[in-house]
Amino acid sequence: MKYVLVLSLCVLTLTSQAQIDPESKLSKQEFHEIIQDSVKIVFEDYKKTIRLDSVWQQALSNSELFEEIHNDITVKNLERESIKTVETDVLKERLKRLNQKTPFHIEYNPSLEGVINYYLSRGQKSTERLISLSRFYFPLFERTFDKYDVPLEMKYLALVESALNPQAKSRVGATGLWQFMFATGKMYDLDVSSYVDERMDPVASTEAAAQYLKKLYNMFDDWDLALAAYNSGPGNVSKAIRRSGGEINYWKLRRFLPRETAGYVPSFQAMMYLFEYADEHHLAPNEPTHVFYATDTVHTKGLIKLEHVAKATSIDLDYLKFLNPSYKLGIIPYEENKAYYLRLPYHAVGLFVANEDKIYDYAEVQIANHDEPLPKYYKADDKVYYRVKSGDYLGRVAQKFGVYTSQIRRWNNMRSDKLSIGQRLTIYPKKPTAIVESSPNKKSKTTESKKETAQSSSKTATYNVKNGDSLWSISRKFPHVTIEDIKKINDLNTNRLKPGMTLQIRKS
Repeated sequence: MKYVLVLSLCVLTLTSQAQIDPESKLSKQEFHEIIQDSVKIVFEDYKKTIRLDSVWQQALSNSELFEEIHNDITVKNLERESIKTVETDVLKERLKRLNQKTPFHIEYNPSLEGVINYYLSRGQKSTERLISLSRFYFPLFERTFDKYDVPLEMKYLALVESALNPQAKSRVGATGLWQFMFATGKMYDLDVSSYVDERMDPVASTEAAAQYLKKLYNMFDDWDLALAAYNSGPGNVSKAIRRSGGEINYWKLRRFLPRETAGYVPSFQAMMYLFEYADEHHLAPNEPTHVFYATDTVHTKGLIKLEHVAKATSIDLDYLKFLNPSYKLGIIPYEENKAYYLRLPYHAVGLFVANEDKIYDYAEVQIANHDEPLPKYYKADDKVYYRVKSGDYLGRVAQKFGVYTSQIRRWNNMRSDKLSIGQRLTIYPKKPTAIVESSPNKKSKTTESKKETAQSSSKTATYNVKNGDSLWSISRKFPHVTIEDIKKINDLNTNRLKPGMTLQIRKS
């Protein structure tokens, strides 16, 4: 319990210095100085004494496990020879008991035995790490699945899908704990932008997975087939049923399904077996030092970087990123009509809320003083325009924006793949970081410089600053305007805005 005491002292130091008492408020400048000084003393002491232990830190950094498991299912033949680590008769009895307490159809099959023995023989360290990490995520999964009347055993699906890595990304673009493709994620309101990928949000993606799995079960009235449909799509399962002459037993359908799906359900059942009989196989995972239910969320009120939150609350930055994996760049954006949340350990929530305004002010100053501007923000499904250049061909353009050539043809009513230099293409990019080199609102530097001297008041619009606005959020409302543009035209020498202010905004 030593680390709890040290952390409490850190929190008390900051909160006492921050003068939470409304009768004795601390100035923002003093707060900045406290943050800087406290970070040097308290935060460094925290890192030395309360740093995540190496075993748990290793469990969090599990990207290689995703690649390993994904490769096992999609590339390797799980039915190949493996060291026999459990006797067939013992396995049959255990599977029989497992089948009696689950809605899945679990029965002995040589293929399933081969998968179980393969996982057991390839090394217990990987499985132990997964079990350790599961104790962080499984309570969240179980709560969500219970709400939608989805079998709690479905939590094991995330082991097969992502190895419990919320930032896992497959070769075809499936992303997150539940490996949602972009289009499927959009069906369940999982937005993707240059800053945020909600498919990586454990809470939002688990909610979406529960809804999707329930929908698939309602289609097939069978949880094994729902699993198969989750992997290969309901269309492939329906075709397999027809090709098999109407069979609905997964093991009889298996040879009519895509190869990857053929290894998918056995891998799911093998994982269920390993977790349910971990003690019998002497799997000894390390207990997690942190649990999901020891965290809570705060609704953010402005743009802020995770590194600023880490400094202000003395939280290990790596752990803060682990708790907030959907913020790809470590930046929580601000949108007027969109809610974003910051997940924090319980002990830091009070500190953050008590000093919220000062922390946002501190973050804004740090961002304004940073040499490099923030990356441009836009939604992954925003429509953009691309001007074809010399050397372009349809495949290259499609790859640039992360879309298919067939989609570009459909969006632009093209009958062939032929492109013309200067041709303007309408594209809905799936790669938020793709650079849009040409758009209808973008003028050449020469044209801009010629028009600059001719601008007058008729070339500007007014904007009334609202509560929560910042220069960054306002610049996002006008794609052609930058923060520096707003500061220059309004003669501002600070990034601070007050509600009610009237700003001049240059028209496009």
